[in-house]
Amino acid sequence: MTLALVKGQLDTAAVDATCGVEKWKIYRDVCEAREILGLHDRQLAVLNALLSFYPQAELSEENGLVVFPSNAQLSVRAHGISGSTLRRCLSALVEAGLIHRRDSPNGKRYAHRDRAGQVEEAFGFSLAPLLARGSELSHLAQKAADDLRLFRRTKEALSICRRDVRKMITAAMEEGADGDWSAIEEHFIALVGRLPRSPKHEDVASVLEDMAMLRDEIVNILEMQLKPQDMHANDGHHDRHIQNSKPDSNHELEPSSEKEQGEGSSPETRRRAEPLKAFPLSMVMKACPQIADYASGGQISHWRDLMAAAVVVRSMLGVSPSAYQEACEIMGAENAAVAVACILERTEHINSAGGYLRDLTRKAARGEFALGPMLMAAMRANTGTDRRSA
Repeated sequence: MTLALVKGQLDTAAVDATCGVEKWKIYRDVCEAREILGLHDRQLAVLNALLSFYPQAELSEENGLVVFPSNAQLSVRAHGISGSTLRRCLSALVEAGLIHRRDSPNGKRYAHRDRAGQVEEAFGFSLAPLLARGSELSHLAQKAADDLRLFRRTKEALSICRRDVRKMITAAMEEGADGDWSAIEEHFIALVGRLPRSPKHEDVASVLEDMAMLRDEIVNILEMQLKPQDMHANDGHHDRHIQNSKPDSNHELEPSSEKEQGEGSSPETRRRAEPLKAFPLSMVMKACPQIADYASGGQISHWRDLMAAAVVVRSMLGVSPSAYQEACEIMGAENAAVAVACILERTEHINSAGGYLRDLTRKAARGEFALGPMLMAAMRANTGTDRRSA
């Protein structure tokens, strides 16, 4: 006897004597919520056997709620389990608050009957807790079903994400894509190894989150390499822009408005915000030498190397893939990489690298941001640093 069992008996005593509930519906609810209740299959089999000794289909106080089968009878209906196992299962059902013991003076189970053969008083196991907790057990069964549905969907999402990552790593290795794919594959294997043999929803959800981040990382790396033509075109555009820039100009960006960009305006009045001014790669590396530590081989000799290193730094600084992608779309892939390199140089002074990059992107979209001052400040701070570009 424990205080919890005493409380359960008091709650059961307060049940409405006029209410009733279908006994097999309650049993199905208990089966659905067995993990929440901490029950296993044999204990459920014993509960099924107890309910089979209740003559009516509906549990109600009016028909009595005590069953009094012997252990031998219970063992037969519970698929022949041993006596010791039966006693442990009955104790578990009592501790779970699903049945109560109603002991006789001598500890045996029996019933007193009237002259008509009707049971007046019985000693054995009371099924009153099932009647009292009918609504609660129904809610627990619904919660268990919802949890199972969520768990299955999370497992499906992880399977799809895991398959995508495996295929991209294999393709990148077979086709010789740039990147440390051995390290990426080791990270992938480590994530898969985190799943226990019988995972719970929390285990699967945690691995799914990290696996999705790895997938985004791989997509970013491959996207940088799958657009060589765009990058070469950007290089040519940068060269022409540098040649045409006015040395005495103090503005890297020009404001724009929808009215000025309207199709009906004349060529003389149609003005757009100029793209961010491009800078030589050697100048960028002199201002931001730390990013070379994250490049393959520790050396940056091309814009592609810088952009690949920026993806690694983005992840290390905790910048979300969406924030970096937005910066690439607004600033251009090369300039976004330069911005990340500048942020890396000042990382000890920036609380949130992701928030800082998003703020720069918004300013760039409004025409209020220029890379020049950031690079100049970084260069002044790194005066005397050896150039790491080839």
